[in-house]
Order: sequence, then C-alpha cells, then structure tokens
Amino acid sequence: MIYKITAPQTLSATIALPSSKSISNRALILHALSGGNILPDNLSNSDDTEVIINALKHRPDTIDIKAAGTAMRFMTAYLATIDGEHVITGTERMKHRPIGVLVDALINLGADIEYVGQEGFPPLRIRGQKLTGGRLDIPGNVSSQFISALLMVGPTMVNGLEIHLTGNVVSRPYIDLTLSLMKRFGADVAWTSVDTITVKPKQFVENPFIIENDWSAASYWYEIMALYSGREASVKLYGLSDGSQQGDSIVKFIFSLLGIKTNFVKAVVGMPTTVSLTSRIGHVQRLDFDFINCPDLAQTVVVTCCALGVNFHFTGLSSLRIKETDRIEALKTELLKVGFVIDSVGDSDLLWEGKRCEPSFDPIETYEDHRMAMAFAPLAILFPEIRIKNPEVVTKSYPRFWDDLQLAGFTVASSTSAWRIRQMD
Repeated sequence: MIYKITAPQTLSATIALPSSKSISNRALILHALSGGNILPDNLSNSDDTEVIINALKHRPDTIDIKAAGTAMRFMTAYLATIDGEHVITGTERMKHRPIGVLVDALINLGADIEYVGQEGFPPLRIRGQKLTGGRLDIPGNVSSQFISALLMVGPTMVNGLEIHLTGNVVSRPYIDLTLSLMKRFGADVAWTSVDTITVKPKQFVENPFIIENDWSAASYWYEIMALYSGREASVKLYGLSDGSQQGDSIVKFIFSLLGIKTNFVKAVVGMPTTVSLTSRIGHVQRLDFDFINCPDLAQTVVVTCCALGVNFHFTGLSSLRIKETDRIEALKTELLKVGFVIDSVGDSDLLWEGKRCEPSFDPIETYEDHRMAMAFAPLAILFPEIRIKNPEVVTKSYPRFWDDLQLAGFTVASSTSAWRIRQMD
C-alpha cells in the first residue's frame, strides 16, 4: 500500500498524543512482578505494548512478539524469573537483532536460556526459575533496554543485583526512567556511584498510576511546525509533562534551535498538561548534536534539518544500526529520493553539508520501521510528490498518526481511495 500526503495551506490542530510506549512497557512488567490486579491507566495502544499485554495475560508456550524489540528484551528477562518454559520469537528482522549481551548476563545471574536458532539472536527457549543474582560488568554502550530489563527483575533475585557500567553510557535517561518507575513499585534501587546501580532484593508492591503521553510522538508535530515556517500554523498537544523523565522530551530544546517555541499551559512539573507550539522567526544555520541519550529523535531531526537547509553533524547514533532497520543507511537512501545527499562516518555519525541531487520522488520505503514513515510524511508540506510505502507500520508506536494528520487538515490517500478517519470507541 502507498499513501500520498497533501498538506493544507494553513495549519491549526489540537492533537491527543498516544501515551508513552516506554513508560507503558516498563509499567506492565513491574505490574506483573508486583502481582497487582489494577493495570496502569492510559496504557499505550501501540503494537509494542499490545504484544506485552497479550504475552503477560495468556503466557502461551510460544510467545511471538513480532517486531517489538522492547518486548523481546523485557519479556526475556521476565520469563527467566517466573515458573514455566517458553519460546520467545518474532519477525525475521527480530531474528537478526542481537540479544547475546542480555542472555549472557541473565545466564551469569542463574538463568536457564538457550538459543533455538543462531547463537546470539532470537528465538530463545527460556526455563524460568529463581535467579541467584550478584554483580555484573556491562558495557555502557549497549542498548539501555538490556540494562532496564535486568534492573526490573533485580529485586526478585536472591542476592539482588549490582550492575557496573563500563565506558560511555548510552540512553542514560531511559535507565533513570526505569529506576524511577521501579521505586514507585517499591523497589530499593539507586545509583551507588557514577557507574554502578545497586538493586536490593525486595518484593514489588502494586502502585496504580497514570501514564503520561509520548514525547517521541510529539516530535513529528514539532517537525510539521518547523516546515510550516513563515506560514500560518499552530499546534496544541495534550498530555505532556514539563520536567518529564522521558529522554525524548529534549525535543523541545532541539526544536527551539529550529524555530519552534514550546509553551506549557500549566507549568506544574511532572503533571500532564497541554503544550502549545508556535513558530518564531529564524533558526540556526548549522546544528551539532549528540543523540546518545535520545536516538529515537534522530530520524525526525535529520529530515527536518535537510528540509530547512540546516547543515548538521550528529553523533551518538550507533544504536540506529540495530533498530527495526539500519536507520542510518535507510536515511541516506530515502533522502536521496527527495534530493538530499547525507553522509555517514563510522557507525555513529551522520552529517550534511548542503549537498543536493536531482530528486526522483520515488515512494519512500519504510523498512518495517514506524519512525521512517512518520519522519518523512511531513515533507509533503514542501514536496507535494511525497508518497509513503507500507504506511501501516505506524501502528508500532502511534496507531492514530494518519488519522491525526487528517484532523489537522492533511489529505492522506491510498492508490484507490482516501484514508478514512477511524471512529473511536
């Protein structure tokens, strides 16, 4: 399926963002470990969250988490600590996403896990049992989801858990988010030095709470506002918190450099409120930024900078190589279609010095990656020729993305008919 996106001349929209997938997924695991009966309120309806809900509810012998990388990591650790034998698997792409660091760590802590296929990759056969726990030395540059998965099951271990992170720590805000949520469920966990986290053995307790909305989903509306620069445009976003522990909340700082001002209606730290986005005159001519703590924003910012003519050098992107696709190569390939030639340096840098090429405007491939679809769709504001292949991938994190675009006045049409806004229950 291919969607053609047509942007309105002016923009005025009020959008109810999806709830945070990152918080929802962590809260579900902690809820299960607490033995609680009341699910957290405002859970995400993303594919990633749905597969965790179904796995926890039904616990089939074979758990298919599809393309949900977070679910694969969190559920692997969870299944290692509960009674029963399970096989956990996913899509073909998932079977090529490395998980050896997490599996080795769990085995060192007493887990019974074996590879069903290729060593170091899913699927896995897991025989759950009480883990001994102890001390782990883990490179800080591995996925923060590995570390979060281990931390969340740490209180269930006989001897607790001590994680010593070596080298540079990537996505540290996501680790801190995990620690904060664990404390809300009664865990005794803390940074005990600059590079060490200590988790004491302790029973989790049920703690009902409301999940805030998703700052990464907000990033696409920041992009839209930036591309409407010089035209009449305003966007209001529901359910975001000032002082949020979501690492992607730094989007408001990044886009302040690209001409977008963030206004909180009620500036109460930690309380969800409405955010109003407005344009101001001017933006930086060059942007250098380290995405080590917020890699999920990279695609949005890369596409925005190219569209605005902002040269850039972005670092801290090594984790993009092992996401739903190799996002670095995907960005390089798809931006050529709209006339931008960006370069990569090693595994972690992307840069653009203004080099252009003749655009083909061939449909944008999404590579089973939700963020490719959502980062490129706003280019319709500048390029009426923009078309997006396999647009349904957005259900992984933002199921109503196309609906919300239409609510904002965009036309989203398939090869046969216009996309109809789904009626909500």
